[in-house]
Amino acid sequence: MPNPIFPSSRPDRIRNLLADLVGFDTVSDRTNLPLIAHIESYLAFLGVKGERIVDETGQKASLWVTIGPEDRPGLVLSGHTDVVPVVGQDWSHDPFKLVERDGKLYGRGTTDMKGFVAVCLAMVPEMLEAKLATPIHLAISYDEEIGCVGVRPMLREVAQKRIKPLGAFIGEPTEMKVIIGHKGKHGVRATFRGLARHSSIAPDGVNAIEYAAELITEIRRRAVKLAAARSNDSLYDVPHSTLLTSIVHGGAALNIVPDTCTVDFECRGIGITESREVTDAIVAWAKAELEPAMKKQHPECGIDFEEILDYPALDTDADAAIVTLAKSLAGRNDHAKVAFGTEASLFASMADIPSVVIGPGAIAQAHTPDEFVEMAELEKCAGFVEKLIAHCVKGKPEATPP
Repeated sequence: MPNPIFPSSRPDRIRNLLADLVGFDTVSDRTNLPLIAHIESYLAFLGVKGERIVDETGQKASLWVTIGPEDRPGLVLSGHTDVVPVVGQDWSHDPFKLVERDGKLYGRGTTDMKGFVAVCLAMVPEMLEAKLATPIHLAISYDEEIGCVGVRPMLREVAQKRIKPLGAFIGEPTEMKVIIGHKGKHGVRATFRGLARHSSIAPDGVNAIEYAAELITEIRRRAVKLAAARSNDSLYDVPHSTLLTSIVHGGAALNIVPDTCTVDFECRGIGITESREVTDAIVAWAKAELEPAMKKQHPECGIDFEEILDYPALDTDADAAIVTLAKSLAGRNDHAKVAFGTEASLFASMADIPSVVIGPGAIAQAHTPDEFVEMAELEKCAGFVEKLIAHCVKGKPEATPP
């Protein structure tokens, strides 16, 4: 008799698990512990135990799971549990309840990226039954959406393990295309400290917003220059580094010279370190050109800069064994690069684990109201994992195709 918790039908297992995962509101400003506990209970029922890595607040956790022999190098399937907010979005139904229509599964995180996590969990019974010779690891993280935060403590733990994984597949939505590169990102917050005065005597004050506007203008000027210097790397969908101002806050009232203004800006760079180099140059310009002018008006005025986000670019060699394996498992010969960032670059830079990005769904659906993933995409992803299991049964000592 089929187990009601684990239906014999693979699509039904995926649906059930995805419905469970979507039902947890794991927007990044909230705990993900109930979701992690749910996954642990599911795995425990199957006789599998994971390793929790809890953050300093005790409210967030990642999960590292090994299926198969622990004394051999394995392959990683990695996904994050957090989702972006739904506030202000026009959803046609409860975003934290899975709805299926015309072969599409709707709900926050279905594409980005609980769909991939659901597929991996649904395939655990097959992994156990297969008696793997090469282990498969599940790496389930938190706070990816706010700067790939949660995967870092987990990767520090993995980097210290005696046996290092052979490679990793990060299941961000790529429509199951093999992605070997993505841009890095560096985000900076500039806080302008001006001097408040009644607007009738505006020249006696230091207008923080007006100085911030000069920074924004310079950011725009440099963004245009970056766009003109297009990369020869045609694999990128946006073939140049990008730079923009994202958030501006300042001012208290119409009749007050504003004494504070904050400006958040980011660069997404093609080169491994280019994003930071671009933002560092802007900070240096502002300190040389804007801050002295502010201090000349009043010595206590100036600009404070802080890093708010940082992850490197990914640039996996097209001939790397993990890329060859990904293509074999996905049944395709092509590869590409993307503008959006992922945890893959941190697997490579922090733990020296060769990585590619490949997962179900389209990035165009991520973060949108009525976000959805097609069931056909999830089944395609399950086929990828099925082939990975078959590859790991053979126990090859390297990430080469079967």
